[in-house]
Amino acid sequence: MYTSFNRHAANAYKQVGVQSVVDGASPHTLIQLLFDALEASLNGAKGAMQRGDVEEKGRQIGKAVRILEEGLKAALNREQGGEIAQNLASLYDYGITQLTLANLRNDVGLLESVQSVLAPVAQGWREIG
Repeated sequence: MYTSFNRHAANAYKQVGVQSVVDGASPHTLIQLLFDALEASLNGAKGAMQRGDVEEKGRQIGKAVRILEEGLKAALNREQGGEIAQNLASLYDYGITQLTLANLRNDVGLLESVQSVLAPVAQGWREIG
């Protein structure tokens, strides 16, 4: 389902500042780290929205979108992963769209919907680790 963890996922995670953990990590660990960073970014965006901090909200949502697009989605191997990989790609696309709308509309509800949809996938990765 996921490629032999290419530089896309590693680079996406490096961009959120965790170089030492990324170096030498297994593909499974990298995905787990991406989900952890995504969760942190979504929580940061939610807090920024609640505080009215527009700049921080944009930064955190931008980070979350990059993790989804350049990390999680880019790591999918659609040939080997088949329908599961395609479903995950659609889920990540949904998250990207909803986060963009949440940013434009300053809508915490849209952000929370992304969190609730992605949480089971992230939990699944934790459990198989």
